[in-house]
Amino acid sequence: MSEIISHITEALEAKNGEDILTLDLKGRGSLADSFVLVTGNSEVHMKTLTDAAEEVLLREGRKCKVEGGESSNWRLLDGGDVVVHVFSHKGRDFYRLERLWEE
Repeated sequence: MSEIISHITEALEAKNGEDILTLDLKGRGSLADSFVLVTGNSEVHMKTLTDAAEEVLLREGRKCKVEGGESSNWRLLDGGDVVVHVFSHKGRDFYRLERLWEE
């Protein structure tokens, strides 16, 4: 696991993110090399997790674009080759990115 992924997962764990999962997508034709998935318990918790991941990306010198800031189900942080997905429980169940990328 790359250093930036470790820093992101540590930051999410420190903010009590649930079901943190990293997916290595190198060579799979995706726009990113890695996805980090995390679940929050509420919109406030999702915002806290989003802020923590964004702080790591910016500290590591990555430009970071946040999408879905108003969504109560899914937020996406695009850090170039690393993308962080912050879900509600409902959103994680609906989108099932783990299953999509397993196939």
